[in-house]
Amino acid sequence: MAEGDRRVIVGLDNVGLSYDGEPEILHDLSFALGEGEFRFLTGPSGAGKTSLLKLIYLAHRPTRGRIVLFGEDVTAAPREALPALRRRIGVVFQEFRLLDHLTAYENVALPMKVAGINQSEYREDVRELLNWVGLGDRIDARPPSLSGGEKQRVALARALVSKPDLILADEPTGNVDPAMGEKIMKLFIELNKLGAAVIVATHDISLIEALGKPTISLQNGRLVNGAPKPLKRESA
Repeated sequence: MAEGDRRVIVGLDNVGLSYDGEPEILHDLSFALGEGEFRFLTGPSGAGKTSLLKLIYLAHRPTRGRIVLFGEDVTAAPREALPALRRRIGVVFQEFRLLDHLTAYENVALPMKVAGINQSEYREDVRELLNWVGLGDRIDARPPSLSGGEKQRVALARALVSKPDLILADEPTGNVDPAMGEKIMKLFIELNKLGAAVIVATHDISLIEALGKPTISLQNGRLVNGAPKPLKRESA
């Protein structure tokens, strides 16, 4: 591994993505983010933002190129290695992905339960996060009884409960009011200050301007400006 890869949290090297032999939807993506870096991911609808986040989360495998996570080349990582990698990533999905038969508490606690952690070790963290996002009084509510904004906040708490090294958020303020959106972004900023790398996909230009963080811009599946430093290749 190249010397420069050791502190890389997420890196792509000449990555392309296509589905079922169709034309590529992501083309020649090369960039790297280190520990404690924060980037907004911007671009018009259909530019490939969600597909890029799914690549980083290893929900999709690249058609070509190389992906590095936490300093390790994971391009061809075996399926059994993926759960351990994903436990280090907190993802706020645009479509929430909550389980309707579980309460808000149980949805937030699910990553910890799946990891085999005793409930006594995370119970207070779950309750604190739900209180923080304004859902302390909805802790026993199930998703069908929650509004879109409430579901978004449950999904946010679930993504953050394990204190991930990398946070990926797909339009995290799209279903909440401006005050809650500002609160959510402040939490991302605080976690970033504590060392987590953060990528937030958003259309909200005012949010980007208010926080003043650097951007990665996609257009037609290509990086057009603001790309972080490219991933260093392995020495020959």
